[in-house]
Amino acid sequence: MRRRRHAIAVTALAALTLAACGSEQSAPPGGRGTPVDAVSAGKDAAFVKMLDEVARECPPPGTKRDSAPGPEGRAPTAPVEPPPGATVEPPPGGAVEPGAPTAGPEVELDARDWCAGVQHEQRVAEAVLKLEQPDPAQVRKVLNGLGYIDGRIHGLKRSGAVTKFVLDLRDKGGRLCLDGTAEGELTEVEACVAPADGAFDIANIHRQS
Repeated sequence: MRRRRHAIAVTALAALTLAACGSEQSAPPGGRGTPVDAVSAGKDAAFVKMLDEVARECPPPGTKRDSAPGPEGRAPTAPVEPPPGATVEPPPGGAVEPGAPTAGPEVELDARDWCAGVQHEQRVAEAVLKLEQPDPAQVRKVLNGLGYIDGRIHGLKRSGAVTKFVLDLRDKGGRLCLDGTAEGELTEVEACVAPADGAFDIANIHRQS
């Protein structure tokens, strides 16, 4: 009788082991990591959709700035030259006109990036300005709420009373990024330029001159 009971117990244990093995083999590849990957892919898709929505009224990618419509749909006009023999009055107070920029968003962003940059500047600045205590955690929460995913938020840190951050907004071959400083009423958000290819590196971006 004891031998029989022992045999039954061994048989039951073997059956349970086979059932467990079968369930492991039928699990999808990646195991527990699969749902995480799916969530990440969903966030990326939502981020790209947000970029398209912000730039929906902007020129196509690669459009040069000098051929794009102006702020109200008008083509930019060239500076008006004074007629021959006319006297050109110097600036008030003898001020000297600053030279044209040679680097940064003014010259390196195409029409689409420049247009989209203005939209991003406005929506981010308005949201961050509402923060009573713009610490990194609160700034990240606001940026996430606007659709900017963590993988595109860089350099988010506190420096004294200021919280700094940079957004990588490169899309469709563009070079747009956003340089932000959260400091209450002194908050500033400006377009910047990142390399078109490779990993995002704050040290390689071109800020406003």
